[in-house]
Amino acid sequence: MHPREVSLTYRQAGVDIDKGAALIERIRPLAAKTTRPEVLGSVGGFAGLCSIPARYSDPILVSGTDGVGTKLTVAHMADNHRGIGIDLVAMAVNDIITVGAEPLFFLDYFATSRLDVELASEVIEGIAQGCSQAGCALLGGETAELPGLYNGSDYDLAGFTVGVVERSEIITGDAICPGDVVIGVASSGLHSNGFSLARRALFDELALEINASPDVLKGHSLGEVMLAPT
Repeated sequence: MHPREVSLTYRQAGVDIDKGAALIERIRPLAAKTTRPEVLGSVGGFAGLCSIPARYSDPILVSGTDGVGTKLTVAHMADNHRGIGIDLVAMAVNDIITVGAEPLFFLDYFATSRLDVELASEVIEGIAQGCSQAGCALLGGETAELPGLYNGSDYDLAGFTVGVVERSEIITGDAICPGDVVIGVASSGLHSNGFSLARRALFDELALEINASPDVLKGHSLGEVMLAPT
């Protein structure tokens, strides 16, 4: 049996290269607003470059990675993706600051079945906003169209951050002792933790709608409260 010739384009296979290029052009000005003096070059290359600030005498690099989890499902339910990018940055950055690190840069990974440039831009605008809040540069990222792995408008996010801390100032917790003061900081909401449990309790057990406004929420909808950025 001889193999027959098949002529296919990327677009026919479900991957739109032109949309990918259009998204990169939208990302450029967003990333530019987050840049730091240590960043070399701009978004769009195969790798991002960043030097270590000169004020560190014995710098230790600190890295962290995280995602948003099933909070993405709530974003789809509410058709609101504006804050998800902030969540993505915060979940990774919050991890590395626990050891005293200063966030230097962040990279994202956005995977979907078919690229929706408007939706992806909304998410990445949030990522840029999160980077600005954290003081780190949006150094780059990856957008992947994976038809057959994801369905419909589904997408997934992952984020990666690198920071730096002076070796002598690394926070380990070893210095904690009786008599120390514990300071509690109020949370902005659920952040991106425990959403599988929250969705089961609120939407399955209590049968609430995403736009419901129970009295306890004081005029806010369930979707607004659940999607409060980290």
